[in-house]
Amino acid sequence: MALNQVQSNMPKAQKNRASKSAYISPRQLDLPGFESPFTQHLDPNNRWVKLAKQVPWDKIYSIYQLQLNNRNYGASGINPRVACGAIMIKHICDLSDRETILQIQENIYMQYFIGFPSFSKEPVFDPSLFVELRKRLGAVQINEITETIMGIAGSENSVVEKQESAPDKADESVITEIVKDTPLPNPNQPDDILPGDEILASDEVNPEQPKVPDPEVPSNEGTMMIDTTACPQDIAYPTDLNLINDAREKSEDLIDALYEFLKIQKANAKKKPRTYRKIARKDYLKIAQKKRKTHKEIRCGIRKQLGYLGRNIHHLHELLICFKHIPLNKHQYKYLLVIQTLYEQQKWMYDNKVHRVDDRIVSIHQPHVRPIVRGKATADVEFGAKIQVSIMNGMVFLEELSWDAFNEGTRLMGSIENYKRRFGNYPEKVFADKIYCNRENRSRLKALNIKLMAKPLGRPSAKAVDNHLRPGERNPIEGKFGQAKTAYGMNRIKARLNQTSESWIASIVLVLNLIKIIGQGLFCPIRNIILQQIIAVFILPILKTPSKMGIFPCRDLFSRP
Repeated sequence: MALNQVQSNMPKAQKNRASKSAYISPRQLDLPGFESPFTQHLDPNNRWVKLAKQVPWDKIYSIYQLQLNNRNYGASGINPRVACGAIMIKHICDLSDRETILQIQENIYMQYFIGFPSFSKEPVFDPSLFVELRKRLGAVQINEITETIMGIAGSENSVVEKQESAPDKADESVITEIVKDTPLPNPNQPDDILPGDEILASDEVNPEQPKVPDPEVPSNEGTMMIDTTACPQDIAYPTDLNLINDAREKSEDLIDALYEFLKIQKANAKKKPRTYRKIARKDYLKIAQKKRKTHKEIRCGIRKQLGYLGRNIHHLHELLICFKHIPLNKHQYKYLLVIQTLYEQQKWMYDNKVHRVDDRIVSIHQPHVRPIVRGKATADVEFGAKIQVSIMNGMVFLEELSWDAFNEGTRLMGSIENYKRRFGNYPEKVFADKIYCNRENRSRLKALNIKLMAKPLGRPSAKAVDNHLRPGERNPIEGKFGQAKTAYGMNRIKARLNQTSESWIASIVLVLNLIKIIGQGLFCPIRNIILQQIIAVFILPILKTPSKMGIFPCRDLFSRP
């Protein structure tokens, strides 16, 4: 009795925590009878449907066809929309090559995006074809596609033409328009006179003469933010001991391959050279497996591995003398050149007791990768390509991509010229880091009537405070770097060739702009609907009501007392 009273006083659940649908055995569930939504119409608000309307596929087709050599002869290639669309899907979703093909095979919206007329259960192409597509569409072609899409987006959504004053650009700083009438520098001026010096000299000669702007010269418009970052490659952290050991193991494989070719060519081939690979492996593991290694132990291990590697390279040269032509394929011959260069670099650093050398190889599998000193808290040195990126109204442009470290200050004016090539005029303001603001760049920007938002040199005046780069004004470009590295894999480039890696990086920049276009396409209709409702409810009744103060009610409404 007491138990029944306790159960009656217990609170009852107000929500159903699980589905009440009847259980059906998997053996009884038949695919032809499964209720599929594919018989319905596609959702027009889906991201892939909206993005498919924004991408200029006809212009991309022309860019893709220029990279083919069989336009007039031979079999036709893969559909350019399928190829370029698959690359976009891969980087938007940050998928591997195999997973991208599977996702397209299973997703009807992705198939609509790449131009399929109906749903297909067959894979679009083999995943290995992605490598050839990245070779075909390099960084130059991807950048051309990016600028083409930005042109279409600018004419339809006012991405390129509208500036920072738009109300929905909360991520950009609001900048007031400043009109300067300083004329452009004279192209016939002597080389020893800087553009800024010529302007100052002209002001001193006629200080009271009014300056008349040239109507043929377009005025500066817009703002540009510029910065650099590194794109680390997917390689193991390089140490001298590990690099020499990898080169030694690869040299042993080359000796085995050359000796097999020699046995086929000559029946009475000489004895195979000794490599001492087991002893060398033990010497390497003896140091590599230690948790704490002293400087003396590391140097001793490097000396031993250099001895083994030098002996193997000597044996390789002796074997190659026995052939009229080098029997190695291009990949093996590439490794032969790389390990010889690596041996020379490591031997020089060991003899001179230094840890720096020009064009240092940090991976025998990707010899094009170089160390990039960044000075960040998390990683002082990163191993990959160094890129320079400019941002304008949320749209990102890849200005420079180099595997060697470069000084950012020497690349600023090239980016300024690229801005003029894209938009027809120079920017009004430039937001740049401290390394860009040297004296040469300041004088050139002043000659072009471009305002550099940075701390002036020397003792600042009272008016110079307005030109300071305030905290948070460069957040948009730093946020783009974080978005690219966190969401789209720019912090770990998995391509192995230099050409495919450049295409990988340029594709991520393209994806950043595509995501921006999708977001604007989503919020622009909502904003227009809200503005229409505000005008219909509040503005139109006021305009229709006669004013007691005057004939024009709108003037009375917005006039100040």
